Amino acid sequence: MGTFSIWHWLIVLVIVLLLFGRGRIPKLAGDLAKGIKEFKSGMKDEAAQARQSAESPTTIEGTATPASAENEKDKTVA
Repeated sequence: MGTFSIWHWLIVLVIVLLLFGRGRIPKLAGDLAKGIKEFKSGMKDEAAQARQSAESPTTIEGTATPASAENEKDKTVA
């Protein structure tokens, strides 16, 4: 009762071909493949940026580092 015969699948295939046409299905598949490739390249670029930022930490100007904070304390005490 829950299985489909070959005739069911053929009818579904005919309906899909009628709705989308013969030319649109390969075009849709090509667009999908292109989107997947762009997504993968974007993920590689993002991983490279994350690796680069982890290797070279940036400092925010105007903030005190622990060593300079100790030097400022010594100046105020003296």
